[in-house]
Amino acid sequence: MALSASPVVRRVRLGVELRRLRRRESLTLEQVCTRLGWASTSKLSRIELGQSRPDLADVLDLLDVYEVPRHQREDLIVIARDAATGRGWSKTLGEMGERQRAYAELEAGAERIVEYQPVLVPGLLQTPAYARLRVSAGASFAGEVDVEADVRARAVRQELLVRPDPPHYTALLDERACEPDGLPAEVWREQTRRLLALAERPHITLRVVPRGASPGDDLHPLAPFSYYAYPDPDDPRTVLVETLTTDLRLVAEADVARYEQVIERLLAAALPEEATTELLTRRLGVAPVPRPRDPHELE
Repeated sequence: MALSASPVVRRVRLGVELRRLRRRESLTLEQVCTRLGWASTSKLSRIELGQSRPDLADVLDLLDVYEVPRHQREDLIVIARDAATGRGWSKTLGEMGERQRAYAELEAGAERIVEYQPVLVPGLLQTPAYARLRVSAGASFAGEVDVEADVRARAVRQELLVRPDPPHYTALLDERACEPDGLPAEVWREQTRRLLALAERPHITLRVVPRGASPGDDLHPLAPFSYYAYPDPDDPRTVLVETLTTDLRLVAEADVARYEQVIERLLAAALPEEATTELLTRRLGVAPVPRPRDPHELE
C-alpha cells in the first residue's frame, strides 16, 4: 500500500508557510498568541518549526489572523490536514522503533531517494539474514533491541521499492560495503544476489564508489546519509545523517544544497551501473550476463 505524503515533511512545510504569513503581517509570536488567547508562544513556535502535530482548528484560527485569501487558504488546509495525520497513518508502518519510523516517514511519498553508505548495505536493500546480523551486532553497542521487530520493520519499509509507483532510488555504496567483512559466506552471497536483482529494476540505481576514488576532499561525506525529494517542489527536500546514537534531520536550504553537491561528486566518482553489476557478479564468481541491447541505441 502506497503511503501518502509524509506528515513529518508536511509539518515542516506548514510551519514555513505560517511563519512567512506571520512575518508578512509584521506580527511577533507574542502578538499572534495574544490575539488568539494562547497562554504562551511555545505552541506557535513549535508549529512554525514543524515540531508538533498541529490541530486543524488552531491552523484555521491562524489563517484568520493572517487574513489569508480563500484560494491560498484552501491549499494550506490540505497541507495542514496532511500534517495533522497521526495514529491512522502510523498504523500502516507496522511495528517500528523510533529510528526506523524516522526513515519510513521520510520515505513515504518521496519521489527521489539517494542513500550513501560507506560500510553497510542500506536498510531498503538488506536481506532478512543480513539485517538480522547487523542489527544484532548493533544491539551489543546500543543496548536492548528487539532484533526480530527491527528486521520486520525493514521488510515493511522495503515495500516502498516494489509498489506500483515507486520513487527513483539510488544507492551509492563504498566498495567496502559490498565486501564479506566477516559475514557468513551464504549470507553475503544472498545479499549480493539481492543487490544484483534489485539493480535490474528500472527505478533502482546501484553505484559502487571504488576504493581510492574521492569525490573531493572538501565535500567528502563523513557519515552515511539519506536524501529525500518530493513531488511537490515546495515540500522541503530533506537529508537524514546517520550517527551512532541518533539521526540528524536537515531541511535548511543551504544544508541540503551542500549534500546535493556531495551526491553529484559521488556520482562522478562512482562506477557506472553496468560496471557496478559486473563487479558484484565477479565477486560472486558468476559469469556476467550480457546486458540486453537497447533498440534505441545508435548503431
